[in-house]
Amino acid sequence: MNIRKASIADVHTIIDIGKVAFTESHSTSAPKEVLTHYLNQNFTVEKVKQELADTNNSFHIIYHNNVPAGFSKICFNNTHSNISLQKVTKIERLYLLKEYYGLKLGYQLFQFNVQLSKKHNETGMWLFVWINNEKAINFYEKTGFKIIGKHDFKLNENHSNPNHQMLLKY
Repeated sequence: MNIRKASIADVHTIIDIGKVAFTESHSTSAPKEVLTHYLNQNFTVEKVKQELADTNNSFHIIYHNNVPAGFSKICFNNTHSNISLQKVTKIERLYLLKEYYGLKLGYQLFQFNVQLSKKHNETGMWLFVWINNEKAINFYEKTGFKIIGKHDFKLNENHSNPNHQMLLKY
């Protein structure tokens, strides 16, 4: 297992893992055409390149046996109206392909991001998670996150999924 910072050269790896991992964990959250539209809007070469170029974002890829198994995207200094803390990190994506579940890779990638956030003098970490993604909710609760609010995650103009907003204070 190793983790390395993603670069522009990793655009297709991020797109491929992102589409598969999102589908694996959200396939029952919306009709197939809604999910396909969302993925095609949010996992494009242009969009991922823009996200990688933003210095407030930090992407990392985790490898298992030299094969990309997942990736993360965190956003530094990303405050939210529900959070009184200043300088908090948002976990926007923590994606692991299903075939790598059970190997503690997701936990290792998560811990890596917590340490990175702390090195940037952040005071906590927050995220949104679909309320029916019980595996993810259990994972985050075990790592110390608390549910602090709700959010409607918009997949398209006609469909949104209810999400928990969760916070981990350092």
